[in-house]
Amino acid sequence: MAFQEKKLINDPNDVVTEFIEGLVETYPGLQYLDGFPEVKVVLRADVSRTTYDKVAVISGGGSGHEPAHAGFVGEGMLTAAICGDVFASPPVDSILAGIRAVTGLMGCLLVVKNYTGDRLNFGLAAEQAKSEGYKVEMVIVGDDCALPPPRGIAGRRGLAGTILVHKCFPSPSSKEYA
Repeated sequence: MAFQEKKLINDPNDVVTEFIEGLVETYPGLQYLDGFPEVKVVLRADVSRTTYDKVAVISGGGSGHEPAHAGFVGEGMLTAAICGDVFASPPVDSILAGIRAVTGLMGCLLVVKNYTGDRLNFGLAAEQAKSEGYKVEMVIVGDDCALPPPRGIAGRRGLAGTILVHKCFPSPSSKEYA
């Protein structure tokens, strides 16, 4: 007995773009960055780098693990999410565009999974942003209960633990981290 696989995908080349469009249409508190669909950045609609007086929290990575990361953009969670293609790290230019869009005087924190492409691309974007005068710090999350203890150089990728790190920060209305 043969089964045909069915997917809720119109075109595999458009799956990430369509996910972001649907998310932004569903939640009016979100928007995508100018340059979309080439620059796949989802950010809070109420945040502007010129007026935001908190540390921006930015994360991202390859798509295909939805709702991570764009699904976690909102008050008390991420300020922006940078979306790569399916299972591919976002490009440096997209990450840098996200940093520029939401990072005010207080700077930003990049929450990055321990995946080689993410570490490399977010690290390069962070260095470029620092050279432009932005305050940028990066934390690597390497917790992943789905993988055995590290064998070799790569180690655990941080898929599970990253969500907890996103939530570790108080809501923007908190006075503690103003």
